[in-house]
Amino acid sequence: MIVKTKKYKLETGTYIKLGLQNIIKEQWWVSLIYLAICAMYFVIPSYWWIIGGSIALVLYILFWVIQFAGIPQLEQNKVLFEKLGYEIDSRQIMVKVSSKQGMPITWDMIKRAVITKNHFVLVVSKAQLIHLPFRIFNNDNQIKFVETILKRKGLIK
Repeated sequence: MIVKTKKYKLETGTYIKLGLQNIIKEQWWVSLIYLAICAMYFVIPSYWWIIGGSIALVLYILFWVIQFAGIPQLEQNKVLFEKLGYEIDSRQIMVKVSSKQGMPITWDMIKRAVITKNHFVLVVSKAQLIHLPFRIFNNDNQIKFVETILKRKGLIK
């Protein structure tokens, strides 16, 4: 069975939000470093440990915000933010720009998937995400089929 979706345009704000959520999930250990720096206050009492750690954490988050805000501005990434259709089967995801132009993404290129109450997010890399809201599918059976594929491929626990 091949699931053909409606065309969908990924908005820049949605991409930034999903990208930051992905980074926070992948790099949760950064918060441990922040807490370790702040805990140095108990070794050498000085508020500069907390201030310095907080500044470093804010700069780290700001770095990723700038990265995700800049990606849509690059010419080579403009295609990701156009209206795209998707054809999903058990072998690959075909990202279609038009009926004749498309790019296949095999399931082994996808690191993990996240299902929420209203969309799928397929993580290709830190900065590449495929956002599939449920509204682009034609019926609930297609959503269940995609969910089954994701479970079979081991992308969802």
